Amino acid sequence: MARSDRADFDDQAIDIFRARNAVGSDQETEIRVPVDRRPQQYAASDYVAIFDKRNLDRECLANSLHSHRIGINIFTFSGLASWQQSKANLGTLRASLVNIGSKSVSDPGLRDEITQLLTTLEPVPVVVLSDNQTLEHVLDVIDLGVHGFIPSSVDIDVCIEAIGLAIAGGQFVPASSILAMRGLLGSYPQKFCSRDAFTVRQAAIAEALRRGKANKMIARELNLCESTVKVHIRNIMKKLGATNRTEVACKFGEIMSDDAYQNSRM
Repeated sequence: MARSDRADFDDQAIDIFRARNAVGSDQETEIRVPVDRRPQQYAASDYVAIFDKRNLDRECLANSLHSHRIGINIFTFSGLASWQQSKANLGTLRASLVNIGSKSVSDPGLRDEITQLLTTLEPVPVVVLSDNQTLEHVLDVIDLGVHGFIPSSVDIDVCIEAIGLAIAGGQFVPASSILAMRGLLGSYPQKFCSRDAFTVRQAAIAEALRRGKANKMIARELNLCESTVKVHIRNIMKKLGATNRTEVACKFGEIMSDDAYQNSRM
């Protein structure tokens, strides 16, 4: 980063800090990404809304998304009412992220809140962030009609990709939940290979995919270029007979489980 660019960024960070401290805890706050760094798919007025009754949690999440260059404006709200009071001056809402923490959707009050958000914001996608990632909880949340479920255990880059996927019309569900559902159904397709079919690097990348990590993070952790990671992923998909990342996570997870079982019998 050039000296002048770093100075501009530092000045902006100070401005953000001052602006955030100037608003009340029940009012929305905003983080704006520098226009010259904004991805082309988002307009300058587009934004993501974070809903969370806990002020510290929602501000920490907003700051984290900003620091990782999510590429779109972020506004935070304590609830639907505060958003409705300010929506006329905010721009275009592209997605909403609801952080429910450790709460369960078996709580009628929380179910009503999420349902009201879905109804009010439609057709804007609503994504739920939760500390609880048990299969039953994930299915209960998805059953409400949300456009994605993000476990709080994932990396921030995965969270950003899940939000982008929701904006694009997709639905994010953690790979661990897919594996658990397959286990309950008891229906497993024939494996195409064993772990021995992978190189050490391919196995490391496949394991990273199984943990829900984004290409950027895999490249950073393994000291590779993103383009190299993509080539490895294509080769992994070919060996597994997989058509997407989720299938890679499922099939490689199955191989790992079988290997662990075989080793335990030795």
